[in-house]
Amino acid sequence: MPEIRFQIQWPDGSQETCYSPSLIVKEYFTPEQSYPLEDFVTRSRTALQIASDRVKAKYGYPCGLALGQLDEIESKAIQFHNLPQPQVQVIRFIE
Repeated sequence: MPEIRFQIQWPDGSQETCYSPSLIVKEYFTPEQSYPLEDFVTRSRTALQIASDRVKAKYGYPCGLALGQLDEIESKAIQFHNLPQPQVQVIRFIE
């Protein structure tokens, strides 16, 4: 499976490189676009779950890295819930 990384910027300006075992994230995110925090988390949840399911279909077990990445995104997002209209920018894809 082709894996991909996507670089994001959190509402506080910090950046992170995220991992997906599937290119499915390209269907949910656009480089240089910002997303409201909740929308970003929802899109991440959907894309990374699909990616993990694809690994499970191919290898017989879900992708721990994809699910771990989702857990990290959800945990970090909690920090920004109290900000007015927090945004997460997807900076670029790294293939």
